[in-house]
Amino acid sequence: MTSPRLTSPPSPRSRLLAPLLYVIALLLLFEEWLWEVAGRLSAAMGTWPPLRMLEHGIRRLPPWAALLAFALPGLLLVPVKLLALLAIAHGHPLMGVAVFVVAKLGGAMVVARIYVLTLPSLLALVWFARWHNRFIMFKDQLIARFRASPTYQQARRSVSALRRILRRLRSQLRPSVPFGSRHATRSARALRRFVSLWRRRRKPGSERP
Repeated sequence: MTSPRLTSPPSPRSRLLAPLLYVIALLLLFEEWLWEVAGRLSAAMGTWPPLRMLEHGIRRLPPWAALLAFALPGLLLVPVKLLALLAIAHGHPLMGVAVFVVAKLGGAMVVARIYVLTLPSLLALVWFARWHNRFIMFKDQLIARFRASPTYQQARRSVSALRRILRRLRSQLRPSVPFGSRHATRSARALRRFVSLWRRRRKPGSERP
């Protein structure tokens, strides 16, 4: 008969790092969603002939030129983000936040598309392929751990309950008589008849002396 396995309690260090890891996983989830949306938008914009020719040229870049094209948009946006932070620090929070959000969205759209176009060339670099695979594995493990956490499960249940409530309210606010049905047509006809009679009575000379 085997003795039951005893699990050691989590160390204080792991308890301190758990909230930080959850924050990082949440940021990675947001970044992944932002990249998906930006990728779809940039792919739709890529149907424009000049952009299509530019994308064709980016696909044909050698590995080091592809790395430069991948890193350049992020580097060019660093001064813009610094100016946004300076605007916030000098009492212009709305303008600073707006500039930062626009730069973040625009940069994500450009970088996501260039990443898709240059990834085959970038993976030809041995060091890039090694660190890229490690980062993808780390990100997937961290997001899977976050999704399995009780906090995420509770938030997901709350969002599902809120969606059910909104669907129920929308169905209750929907008109009981469908548009185009026989009852709706009859009611509309009666309403038009009432409006025409009311207008005839309001005309001058239609009142009895």
